[in-house]
Amino acid sequence: MTNTDFRPGTLVAARGREWLVLPGGPSGTLLARPLGGRDDETTILLPAQDNPATATFDLPTVDDRGDAARARLLRDALRLSFRFTAGPFLSFAQLSVSPRNYQLVPLMMAAAQDTTRLLVADGVGVGKSVEAGLIAAELLASGEAQRLAVLCSPQLAQQWQSELRSKFGINAELLLPSTANRLARSVPFGSTVYQHYPHLIVSTDYIKQRSRREEFALLCPELVIVDEVHTCIAPSTARTSKAHQRYTLLRKLADDPTRHLILLTATPHNGDDGAWQSLIGLLDKRLGALPSDLSGPDHEENRKLLARFLIQRQRADIREYLSEDTPFPTREHAEESYTLTPEYRRLLDRVLAYAREHVTDPSLSRVRQRVRWWSAIALLRSIASSPAAAEQTLLNRSKLADLDTVDAADTMASPQVFDVDLDDAAEGEDTALGADTSTSASPDLAARRRLRGFADEAKALRGVKSDGKLKRLIAIVTSLINDGYHPIIFCRYIPTAEYVAEHLAAALAKPYPTARVEAVTGTLPPEERESRVDDLTIHRGPRVLVATDCLSEGVNLQNGFTAVVHYDLAWNPTRHEQREGRVDRFGQLAPTVRAVTYYGADNKIDGVVLNVLIRRHEAIKRSTGISVPVPVDSTTVMNAIWESLLLRATEPDQLTLDLGAATSSQTADAVLTQWVDAAEREKTSRSRFRQATLRPDEVEAALADVRRSLGGPADTERFTRDALALLSGQLSDTADGFTVRTDTLSRALVDQLPPTRAATLTFHRSLPAPVGEPLLTRTDPTTVAIARYVLDAALDPLPPDTVRPARRAAVIRTTAVHTVTTLLVVRFRVELVVPGSRATITQVAEDAQFLAFTVSDGHITWLDNTDTDELLVARPTSNVSDDLARHQLQRALDRIPALHDHFNALGAEAAAAAVEAHRAVRRSSRIGLRGLDARHLPPADVLGAYVYLPDRSDRSRP
Repeated sequence: MTNTDFRPGTLVAARGREWLVLPGGPSGTLLARPLGGRDDETTILLPAQDNPATATFDLPTVDDRGDAARARLLRDALRLSFRFTAGPFLSFAQLSVSPRNYQLVPLMMAAAQDTTRLLVADGVGVGKSVEAGLIAAELLASGEAQRLAVLCSPQLAQQWQSELRSKFGINAELLLPSTANRLARSVPFGSTVYQHYPHLIVSTDYIKQRSRREEFALLCPELVIVDEVHTCIAPSTARTSKAHQRYTLLRKLADDPTRHLILLTATPHNGDDGAWQSLIGLLDKRLGALPSDLSGPDHEENRKLLARFLIQRQRADIREYLSEDTPFPTREHAEESYTLTPEYRRLLDRVLAYAREHVTDPSLSRVRQRVRWWSAIALLRSIASSPAAAEQTLLNRSKLADLDTVDAADTMASPQVFDVDLDDAAEGEDTALGADTSTSASPDLAARRRLRGFADEAKALRGVKSDGKLKRLIAIVTSLINDGYHPIIFCRYIPTAEYVAEHLAAALAKPYPTARVEAVTGTLPPEERESRVDDLTIHRGPRVLVATDCLSEGVNLQNGFTAVVHYDLAWNPTRHEQREGRVDRFGQLAPTVRAVTYYGADNKIDGVVLNVLIRRHEAIKRSTGISVPVPVDSTTVMNAIWESLLLRATEPDQLTLDLGAATSSQTADAVLTQWVDAAEREKTSRSRFRQATLRPDEVEAALADVRRSLGGPADTERFTRDALALLSGQLSDTADGFTVRTDTLSRALVDQLPPTRAATLTFHRSLPAPVGEPLLTRTDPTTVAIARYVLDAALDPLPPDTVRPARRAAVIRTTAVHTVTTLLVVRFRVELVVPGSRATITQVAEDAQFLAFTVSDGHITWLDNTDTDELLVARPTSNVSDDLARHQLQRALDRIPALHDHFNALGAEAAAAAVEAHRAVRRSSRIGLRGLDARHLPPADVLGAYVYLPDRSDRSRP
């Protein structure tokens, strides 16, 4: 054999160590990874310089003996070091996240499809980004995809980048308006950004523009994740909107039947059946033609079809799934109110009178009336928000002033004024429209003078003396801090957030000298928003984040904050749900989070919004367990409210929800009835699609296969405890794991651990865990470092004084056996061939097994798995003399060469089992079944040999 003919899976010696040959090396070279080494140590061996030669893995020796505990430690360290296994999911050994049981369900749904098309509609805070990441990592590892694009809003781009890199090992570039030129300059001539960078996180609004959309659709990666996809589906009644442009882009991407498409949203159905059908039609055109109501026996086949593409679960569905508890915080709701000061009330009444006069001018055209209508609503809403927002709105010219059609005014104003669009992807959503509606061609000087006068009055109302809303907020925040909460104050407008942050910081400075208050608004670029939030999160003292709704959707804030205050009521209940979902989500450390709805007791607009929308939404959610949008949408409801206020001159304290002509004679009770009916339909729908077409036993079987080859959480905890104890660590139990003092550990191990200033390491058994503290999972950096140290110390030729927590051999006397029994730790290698639609992946997977046997009259009897596992917990009962130990161990080692035929048979069984496991999870996929193959690569490596001797003394008697 020449030194370039080594097959994948062969052991070769080169550069003073042993290497495992991997598939895929360039011609004339060897791609190899150090035996027992990390994946990032893989390199190219050059035959002329490195002179690789066939290597064999030496057996243990009689001198490499330890005690019984060190056998299992060696096997566990080995399994934790594996980066490729023959299990059904090729990516799992390389993940840096330990998925929850329920998060495997979307992955298994994807594996059963030829082309992945999924709508993951799990509730807020359940972990949709992790579920999408698991699917993406598997598609990339299996060769089903080589390139990835994530479409999201700019403020979520860095969060996605961090999640993909830290949890899934996927390094993606950001393609945003602020980065596009830099990326383009680094692209070689003749290529494009989309071709040069295999993994991209792209601003949806940047790429939807016509000038970029066509090129992106042509060169788009074969795997696309769309976050917050509900923002890409316009209401069926809308003619033009940003959402229509986004949908046009997604429709082009979806028209390629080979493209993998993963859509994420917690709000898939907003009550608009046409929008819902457009959304699910992206997954499969047959779905777009389904009726909106799929109830009844006649639609059983339609429900089964949709269930192949949709998974929709809430916390109750996954809180206890397959015997795994997933903790979520308890959300406490509270309502707090304020009253306007007399000065503030006078300004509000005067501006209301002006607005009423302004919108009822009979001499105006229909377009000018509509422009004034929207500007008046925006003006009154900004005055209710804060003096700062009022002043800016009164001084600014309306963005609608020069529009020339009613449709144009409605399209621009409605989403921004009524919070209908739930879309913060574009900048400027937290600004006001402006109050001056005079056109550039015909300025209204008299109106401008009145507006400037109002602005001067608003400016004079700044501060706690004249602003009762601000004064009461300071008391609320103080109470939250005293109760141990770290609140987020959500404001509707940028000037309000900045004003509130300024006065809160001043008010808290004296009672809480270490308190810190930060404002995050749409004026900041996304990277600056993330930086401010991150800096505030790690602040040790009381911390308060004041934010606009640029942080209300998709942004994870649970690491640093535990309460939400709605300083300005959202005019859409779903917006409230999204705000609270920033802190009330999986990963929240606090057992309880608090949500405070804040309103004006004598501000009747707040009262109507609260009674008609917010409280009814909460009542329906409590009674049905389902959160659904208003069935006649917030625009219709709020239009009716404002029509009563502005056109009918109704006094605020007489306002009712009279939907009149606006909703075909529907009354408030009719709206409530529709709302409850929609919730019940949604509840039924979610019960159908919460687990899709997968049975729990199928998920459990896949989990068992993964944990057999990689080890589960219990194996990781046992290994970590045992290894640290054997390395002189002083361990103390905690409610969720244990601690170990670093100053007592072996210095050689400490040098390999991730850097830390802590004198004590705190290990956590389950999420959530504080940032920077190790988690007892196989992929945690601290766990990986301990496993690597234990394995290297056991297998590598190290100095004699090296502390070796795991030993390759032992002789143990115990009452657990009645005849001499030998336990072997054996490593198998399997070449796995997994065909994909775009590439066939060939990789060398590793597996470690315990094998035990006895010998009688020269005949070997192998123990079953149960009896073998019992040996691992057998207690030594007496000492063994050195001479006897050497004799018994040598006899066992001498038998090993005769066992290789048995090892080969077991290796062949492991290969066959790997094929069956892959077939099981891809049972519905035609591509996944053609060409799937696995073969054992002999010889197997015997890493450890442990002999158990029976103890027949009196101590063995009951």
